[in-house]
Amino acid sequence: MAYSSSRTAIVILNWNGQRFLQQFLPSVLANSPACDIIVADNASSDDSIPFLEQHYPTVRIIRHMQNHGFCEGYNLALRQVEADYYVLLNSDVEVTPGWVEPIVAMLDADQSIAAVQPKINAQQHPDFLEHAGAAGGMMDTLGYPFCRGRLFETVEEDGGQYNDVQEIFWATGACMFVRAKLYHELGGLEPAFFAHMEEIDLCWRAKNAGYKIMYNGHSKVLHVGGGTLHKSNPRKTYLNFRNGLALLYKNLPESELIPTIVLRILLDWLAAFRMVMAGETADARAVLDAHADVLRNSSYWRARRRAQQPKGNFARMAGVYKGSIVWAYFVRQKRTVPEL
Repeated sequence: MAYSSSRTAIVILNWNGQRFLQQFLPSVLANSPACDIIVADNASSDDSIPFLEQHYPTVRIIRHMQNHGFCEGYNLALRQVEADYYVLLNSDVEVTPGWVEPIVAMLDADQSIAAVQPKINAQQHPDFLEHAGAAGGMMDTLGYPFCRGRLFETVEEDGGQYNDVQEIFWATGACMFVRAKLYHELGGLEPAFFAHMEEIDLCWRAKNAGYKIMYNGHSKVLHVGGGTLHKSNPRKTYLNFRNGLALLYKNLPESELIPTIVLRILLDWLAAFRMVMAGETADARAVLDAHADVLRNSSYWRARRRAQQPKGNFARMAGVYKGSIVWAYFVRQKRTVPEL
């Protein structure tokens, strides 16, 4: 069955998130009058579905029979949704009045834009930007992601410095507007990632196809973050390091592939060593397991790379910092993107 009552479909992927739906769904309904709102449920074992059916009968529900993770959970759901634009929205996001209109206007005005994200502030500390998305995603030349407004653990206070419109490298999956047709043409989110860095991969593929990724600071949402996996969970470490390495292999052009991958592996091992020294042995083991997983499934990743045929010059793409963010932050003591 296809859902198609609006040009813009807001799709919230849910897994045991009744508490978030109860807290934040009212803001989505109140502030998105022209949008179709759909909850795709990843086989929740809590009372998410009964709660929605009882309190929000107008919200459409897509039910998965098992937990497919973030990536395939969205892919399967969005095959059932007809719209011009999808909004991938985390269940732990509170939206504000007028958050949809500026971004839809951007997409309507410029067909070369693939995806857009709003400003993401911290729901529990609204005067500060939020770690997972902040004011738009960037990359350094070694493929380490970071955000305008957030470098590692340094998160900036929101003083209006990012109330701009800016081309970026990646838009956060916590709140991403994306062209529906292009989403399917690109093959959706990488299913093997399960979760984490999938939005960077999608945006990189869109950029390789000639599209732009944008940030619009005239739209704002508030994100809790860490609702599924806390940053201290070794599973999160594993997914980030595994997907980060596979991300590079999938998307880097041939001329930049080998040197970047080799240096990245060495830096990942250095990170694992630092974890051991800090007593975080489970996280260190997760890094090594992540690399082993990529090697073990190398035939799959080779096939994905061949299917995409990466091209262009990664280092010259919009949203790429011409240097190492690790060096800039830890050695040069740079704490904000303008300082870079």
